[in-house]
Amino acid sequence: KDAFASFYLQRTTREFAEDLDKARTADDFKPDSVPFLVHALQQGTALYSDADKARVM
Repeated sequence: KDAFASFYLQRTTREFAEDLDKARTADDFKPDSVPFLVHALQQGTALYSDADKARVM
């Protein structure tokens, strides 16, 4: 489960690297926004069933 979450987060941040950089360098982005952003990205793992997660790993 943790392995899939790590894999998913790595792939997601790689795929959206340009968008994440734009958000990070925005004038209204604050350091305390990072945990919120990470949590939001991690929520994407909920879209996958346990069987799908096992198949990917």
